[in-house]
Amino acid sequence: MLNSVDFSGRPFHFIGIGGIGMSALAYVLTQQRLPVSGSDLRLSHITQRLQEAGAHIFWRQEADNLSFFEQGFEQGLTANYSDHSPVKLAARQTVNLPQVVCSTAINESNDEYRAALKMGCPIFHRSDLLAALMKQYKSIAVAGTHGKTTTSSMMGYALLEGGIDPTMVVGGEVSAWEGNARLGMSNWFVAEADESDGSLVKLTPEIGIITNIELDHPDHYNSLEDVVDIFRQFSQQTKTVIASIDCATVRSFLNPDITYSVEVGNPADYTVTDVVYSATGTRAAVWERGNHLGVLRLAVPGKHNLSNALAVIAAGRCVGVDFDALAAGLAQFEGARRRFERRGFYSGIQFVDDYAHHPSEIKATLSTARLLKEADVRLGHGVKRIFAIFQPHRYSRTAAFLDDFAQAFNDADEVIITDVYGAGEEKPKGFSAQVVARAIAEYHPHVQYCSTLEAVSAVLTERLQPGDMALFLGAGNLNRIIPEVMEPFVNAEIQAVQQA
Repeated sequence: MLNSVDFSGRPFHFIGIGGIGMSALAYVLTQQRLPVSGSDLRLSHITQRLQEAGAHIFWRQEADNLSFFEQGFEQGLTANYSDHSPVKLAARQTVNLPQVVCSTAINESNDEYRAALKMGCPIFHRSDLLAALMKQYKSIAVAGTHGKTTTSSMMGYALLEGGIDPTMVVGGEVSAWEGNARLGMSNWFVAEADESDGSLVKLTPEIGIITNIELDHPDHYNSLEDVVDIFRQFSQQTKTVIASIDCATVRSFLNPDITYSVEVGNPADYTVTDVVYSATGTRAAVWERGNHLGVLRLAVPGKHNLSNALAVIAAGRCVGVDFDALAAGLAQFEGARRRFERRGFYSGIQFVDDYAHHPSEIKATLSTARLLKEADVRLGHGVKRIFAIFQPHRYSRTAAFLDDFAQAFNDADEVIITDVYGAGEEKPKGFSAQVVARAIAEYHPHVQYCSTLEAVSAVLTERLQPGDMALFLGAGNLNRIIPEVMEPFVNAEIQAVQQA
C-alpha cells in the first residue's frame, strides 16, 4: 500500500471524476501526461474536456470499472483510444493497481470504492492529491468561507497577465483558460483550499490567503470555534498568511502576517481610498503600508470583489509582481462562471446565475444586483425589479441558518423559493423549503414558494417583464432551468426582429 501519491507513472482512477474539484486535479494530471481514468454518472462538458485530454471515462460507478486493471489494464478500453494515449501506454508499462482518488462524498456504500478496497488499491482523498501536487511547486492557497473561487481565479489570471505562468486548480470555471484548471510553465501553483471537510489542514503553502471565516458547513462542524481551529492550524503551517481584517473572526482569532481591508479606518497593510462602486465595476486608489501604489479598476462589480482583488494584490506583491501589472490583469478579469454570471439579455430581461448559497453570499450578490438597479434607475432605463430565485442547499445548512436566510433577501423586489437541494443529505421529517419561504415572508412582502423547478420556470415565464432581472441563486441544479426560462423571451425577441 502506498503511503504517498506516486507521480512516476502509476495510473490514477477518480471515482466521481466529473466533480468540480476532482476534475480539476484530473485535468492537471492529464497535462502532465500521466495515465488517468475515472467514473461519473453523467456526461458533461467537464468530462468531455477530460476525455479530449486523454482520460478514460466510465459512465457508471460500478466495481467492474476496476476489473481491467486486474486483467492487464487494457481490457475494456474503447477502440478510439490511440495506441500512444497515456492510458494505453501505462497498460503496457505497468501492472500496478491504480491510485484511487475520491471525495468526501464517496465511501464504502459505493460499489466502486468497495472494489478498490478489496483489490488493495491505494486510496487517497482528493485533498491528499492536491497537497502532493502543491509540494512540487511554490504554492498560493486561497482559503475562506466565501470568495475562494473568485479570488483564486483572480490570482491565477493576474499572475498570468503579470508574466508568471502558474498552474491553477480552482473550484469554478474560468473562460480565460476554458475550465477549472490549467498546467502552467512556472514554479508557482494557485489552488482553492477547501475548509468544508477539514482537509484544509493538509496543505502547507508558501502563501495562504484567508478571505473570511464563518460557519458554513454545520454537517461537519459543531460550532464557529471548530472552524476557527481549522484555520488556525492552516495558518501555522503556512509560510506567509494574508488575511482580511474586515472579518471580525479573523481580527479576533488570527494573527496574519499581512492584512488587507476595504473598510475605512481599518489599520491594514493594504487599503483603499476614493472607492467608486458602479454597475460596470469598481474604481479605487490602492495603498501599501501608507504608500500609494496606483489606481485599480475592476470589471466585476461589488464590494466583495474589491476585497478579493486587494487580496490578490497583496499576494502578487509577495511573489514579486509590480502593482501596474497586477492592476492591468485584474482590470481584464471578467469573473468565474456562476459568480454573477450574465447568461443573457432577452426581451429587456437580464438573466444572471450565481453560486451563492450562504446568507452572507446572498446578501453580497443581491447588493451587487442593487448597484445595477440603482445605476439604471438614475439613467431612466434598465433594471426595475430584481427577482431572487433561491434553491436552498443542504438541509443541515438551511436549518442551521434559517434566521439568517430570512433576512438575506431585503435587496430583492420579488423572492421565489424552491425545494432544498439535499446534496446527499436525507430530508428531515417536518422540514422543507416552505419553512424557508415562511421565514423570509416575515421580513419580505413578496415571497412565493414553488415545489419544483418546473413550477419555477412556469412562474417566471408568466411574471417576468422588460426591466426585470432574474437572479438564480444556489449551489445545486437550479441553473439547469435557465435556458428553459429564457427560451420564450428569446423567441419573442426573434419574432419582434422578424416583424420589424
